[in-house]
Amino acid sequence: MSKRLKKDLQIMIDEKTGQLYFGDKKKDLRLLMLRPIDLIEFSDFAGTNADDILVWVGKTIGRNYVEKFFSNKDWSSEPIATRKEVVLGNLEALELMGFGEITGYFKKNSILITVIDSLSSEEKDNIMAKNLCLLYQGLFSGMFETLKIDVDVEEIECVLLGHKRCVFKFDLIGETLDDKLIDSKESVSDFLSTL
Repeated sequence: MSKRLKKDLQIMIDEKTGQLYFGDKKKDLRLLMLRPIDLIEFSDFAGTNADDILVWVGKTIGRNYVEKFFSNKDWSSEPIATRKEVVLGNLEALELMGFGEITGYFKKNSILITVIDSLSSEEKDNIMAKNLCLLYQGLFSGMFETLKIDVDVEEIECVLLGHKRCVFKFDLIGETLDDKLIDSKESVSDFLSTL
């Protein structure tokens, strides 16, 4: 890993404010530290809108990652090949930040994102751990939304339902991938190391 990448991926502390930052403070990618149990118990406080709030929080975080690493970019004019690499790079960043082992698999009409050892894995016996799945769904949806990739999402496998991993399927809306962009296996990216 390059020295620059190590610096960009370090968590820094602003001693005056006590705020945590991902990488350089100038990027303004502030971090909020929550235990998974805090998110699980959130629905007790939020009531009936908890699901929507958790997806919205995830989307906000997902959009922020893309916008902070690639600011001032008009994604609608970028080829899908470039946007695919950005998706894989963001999955790599999420993995490095402790969200689990995350891979992406691009098919003709859909994208599968697999999470092994997700945050909810530690809370398999807690029915409310599904809140963590909503956060992941929002993270990935926010990333696609920012990159101007229109998708519908559903979670097709979940560790809370006895599966070995969580799998989110994103069906492409109004777009199919060229054969050369279709993956033969799940993949991650070394894209961030090229920045």
